[in-house]
Amino acid sequence: MKKTGGSKRLALHITLAALLALLCIGGVELAACRHFAPETYERIVAPVRYAAAVVADTGRAALDAAGQFCRDVADRTAELASQAAQQAAEFWEDLTSKPQLILPEPSEPPPSQASPLPPATDPPLTEVLEADGRQILTGGVVNVVYFCQSDEQWAEQLYGTDPIGPFGCGPTAMAMAVASMTDTDTDPAKMAAWAAAHGHWARRSGSYDSIVTGTARAFGLEAESLTQRTVDEVHEALWAGKLLVAHVGPGHFTNGGHFILIRGITLSGDVLVADPNSLERSLQLWDPQLILDELSSARSSGAPLWALSLPDP
Repeated sequence: MKKTGGSKRLALHITLAALLALLCIGGVELAACRHFAPETYERIVAPVRYAAAVVADTGRAALDAAGQFCRDVADRTAELASQAAQQAAEFWEDLTSKPQLILPEPSEPPPSQASPLPPATDPPLTEVLEADGRQILTGGVVNVVYFCQSDEQWAEQLYGTDPIGPFGCGPTAMAMAVASMTDTDTDPAKMAAWAAAHGHWARRSGSYDSIVTGTARAFGLEAESLTQRTVDEVHEALWAGKLLVAHVGPGHFTNGGHFILIRGITLSGDVLVADPNSLERSLQLWDPQLILDELSSARSSGAPLWALSLPDP
């Protein structure tokens, strides 16, 4: 095996030496030909020169094309860079010209030993306040000046020949309406005297239904009879800012006959009242249908349900 490898290397060296000798001999002969036979030399080298010229021209064209491509790429890159810079400048100008959102600084967490907050409570829907020596019921279409017929100031004073305490719900209810909706200075005693003098007192029975329309007309109010006597009609009148006067029969408010005011409405549709014989009932919510079901059967003078309002200016 070693002998065979050595023979191959020897043959390769002999071949390379022969090719080198041939090139040298060819170069010498070509140089001699150029000197002694110029025409023959030109015929031999002309194709080589032409090929070299073609190669050179092709190389220059390739170089020119490559240079133009590089110049085009550079020009396009510069154009894109200019556009990007302009867009960035416009974006920054638009960003800085708008009001900036200032986020609040994070607050300190409450200390672990802090007392818990009291539970939230709803504000009272209606309450009774004291103003100028009078009680005021809040939360209705108007703040109602509240009078109680059994108050010791006038309970024993006369309504006609009857005491206001057990028989004066009519003038007491109308005194609340007039005092709340007008500038008239009145109270149950003053209203009882006026009503008796104008024929609205009913001996041992309280008041005639005419006390509502008669008092409204005399003190600058309008009284409208609500004839449908439905919950929707009650709601619409209250939404319009009107006070309602109801003549109710036996039920939650009385064992006989009684005048009350309906003075407000809640979002749930319940109503507020001003009962001249009970402040407690005046601070409660009432189902309007319950009141409608307990209305008196009287039908004179627009009874048993009226809406009071101020006349249009």
